[in-house]
Amino acid sequence: MTTTNGTKTWIVTGASSGLGLALAEAALAAGEHVIGTARRADRFNGLKARYGDQLLAIEHDVRDTAGAAVVVQRALEVFGRVDVLVNNAGAGQVGAAEEITDAALRAMLEQHLFGPAAYVRAVLPHLRGRRSGAIVQMSSQGGRMSFPAVGSYSAGKFALEGWSEALAGEVAPFGICVLIVEPSRFRTAFNAADVLNTAQQSSIYDEATSAVRANMAEADGIQEGDPARAARVIRDMLDTPDAPLRLPLGAEAVRNLTRVYRGALDDVEKWASVSESADFPGMPPAVRAF
Repeated sequence: MTTTNGTKTWIVTGASSGLGLALAEAALAAGEHVIGTARRADRFNGLKARYGDQLLAIEHDVRDTAGAAVVVQRALEVFGRVDVLVNNAGAGQVGAAEEITDAALRAMLEQHLFGPAAYVRAVLPHLRGRRSGAIVQMSSQGGRMSFPAVGSYSAGKFALEGWSEALAGEVAPFGICVLIVEPSRFRTAFNAADVLNTAQQSSIYDEATSAVRANMAEADGIQEGDPARAARVIRDMLDTPDAPLRLPLGAEAVRNLTRVYRGALDDVEKWASVSESADFPGMPPAVRAF
């Protein structure tokens, strides 16, 4: 298939549902091309029927890091270019630290760090060669704050954010932008019983985690965030010259992250003299490359 030079091409992982689906639909509705991945390609049947060859549906589990390069190569073969990579695929997980197994913790890191990193490595040579493009990392408000029962999920998102912050500085000289999106609760299947991973609960942690577990389950279907509006915000932000590195998405994310940042700054200032006392006396300020 030949591609019109001005037609934007997106790779969206986890594009068959949730915010990934909303972004894919917004791009397709605008006449753009989308390579959408999901664990089951038949989940794209509805989109394929509506948009035909604008959509390339590929079956891929983001935990298969070797497969990321195959997806990118297929995108280049079919559409000739990639303009935007959206690392969206992932899932939630609920459970206290002692309840989450090694395998469950690794699954969070595989989905939220290693998978996205593989896609970035695969697409960067193309983006660098064109000296343009965008990488959207779908994180969470849980990528900047955490609370009982979501530590394993936050571990993956915290790791993604730290990795992506360094990435942003590395690729900026090539005209490539990185946007870390930090959603609060959006009306997707994220909180559905058959989607949200839940560790077997120990009564030991009832006091600390029961309310969180119940709240996560009860949120299904009543989340305040609108995926279609979120997709429009993200698309607009990619065209904004002074876009931030991190974009809290949804009113709850704004409230929570404002509180977290202010509290963290208060702690730094309160204990500054204690922290500074750990240095050798009389040392000049460090000179660093950042």
